[in-house]
Amino acid sequence: MTNPQDRNFNDISEHFAKKIYGGLKGQIRLAVLRHDIFQAVATYQQQVGRPLRILDVGAGLAHLSLELATQGHDVTINDISENMLAIAKQLANNLPKDIASTIHWHACPYQALDTKLFGTYDLILCHAVLEWLANPRLIIDFFDNWLIDKGLLSLCFYNPVSFTYRNLIMGNFNLLKNHAFQADNGSLTPNNPVAKDDVLAWLDEKQYQTLHISGLRVFHDYAPLKRGGHTNTQAVIDMEVLYSGQEPYKWIGRYLHVLAKKSIDNTCDLVLNTQTTAII
Repeated sequence: MTNPQDRNFNDISEHFAKKIYGGLKGQIRLAVLRHDIFQAVATYQQQVGRPLRILDVGAGLAHLSLELATQGHDVTINDISENMLAIAKQLANNLPKDIASTIHWHACPYQALDTKLFGTYDLILCHAVLEWLANPRLIIDFFDNWLIDKGLLSLCFYNPVSFTYRNLIMGNFNLLKNHAFQADNGSLTPNNPVAKDDVLAWLDEKQYQTLHISGLRVFHDYAPLKRGGHTNTQAVIDMEVLYSGQEPYKWIGRYLHVLAKKSIDNTCDLVLNTQTTAII
């Protein structure tokens, strides 16, 4: 069902959890995503007058979808890695039992979800998955099949521009010769990242409207000396959130977050900026 080249983190699930979410990088990632997503979800809920049906594809530790479950939304969590979901379920055990019992879990490749899901979803989350797929273009069709008309898609993916910029700063010019992208040995940097323009073109083909784009970690990873404000964790997070949606800084974020709306009538009613999310 899945492409054998799709990445499964079963073998390094504990390392993944520690590396991605065990420090400031993970805190920044979650802070920017919360900033972009949560207020939009609240306003969307006000419009429809009910809790949302949310699908988290390739959820990993599922931090955000677990938080959304505590807000009363109907949440379905998926990952290809059973080990990753086992850790996520441990986190879910910290939730009130009446909330944890309502969460739906599917340990399988996203390609197998078509036989497990039902109905459509108001919001689909897909964070740090595209760059690990053998054929990332195909997952856009999956989103389109399961997202309700005018539903929201939260798509976060590794930004290959950041690889070039970071290695320019570090003087690793040899890694940039012949424009060959090669991840560091032993890192969680993907070997096959997807360019921003390609992702936006795929969404445009489906008539999705890009509502907002943020950069995740627009400066933290590029600072060789942790001095001044860089020694204050909360200050770093606050500044990352502040600049995450601003030109030109967002375009050099290590990851990009695209919030888009499925729209068959080509109208836009969701407006975001770096400070607030509002529906007009």
